[in-house]
Amino acid sequence: MKERYYLVREDILPEAVIKTLQVKQLLASGDVKTVHEAALQVGLSRSAFYKYKDGIHLLNQMDRERIVTISFDLEHRSGILSKVLALIAGFGVNVLTINQSIPLQGRANVVISVETSRLSEELDEMIEALQSIPDVKRTHIVAQG
Repeated sequence: MKERYYLVREDILPEAVIKTLQVKQLLASGDVKTVHEAALQVGLSRSAFYKYKDGIHLLNQMDRERIVTISFDLEHRSGILSKVLALIAGFGVNVLTINQSIPLQGRANVVISVETSRLSEELDEMIEALQSIPDVKRTHIVAQG
């Protein structure tokens, strides 16, 4: 069966669904350590949490949670990858994976996957900034999702 999504005002949702979202927020913030502790705090049974947890998300989280994979060709010079990573961090982006080839003919290919939910600017602006780093020869978005 194909999944269907609806945009629904909070005041018409059942209390258990709203409390499930509150539990998820407590867990994500680190204010509590376990589902049991969070469910107890908001007054929800753990079984209700597990029933609804995969079906309720804040709209702004769904819009912004994205993983982007970027491929770079970098000159084989000391500190270039560090500059790339510092710039990415400066945009508020979380690095998930880094894969680097052995440098051939003075260049190395680096593929970095990042989670962009906290991206402080537009993705295009970050890519342009990455391309402006000396010794970054090519920057290409491989995948977004």
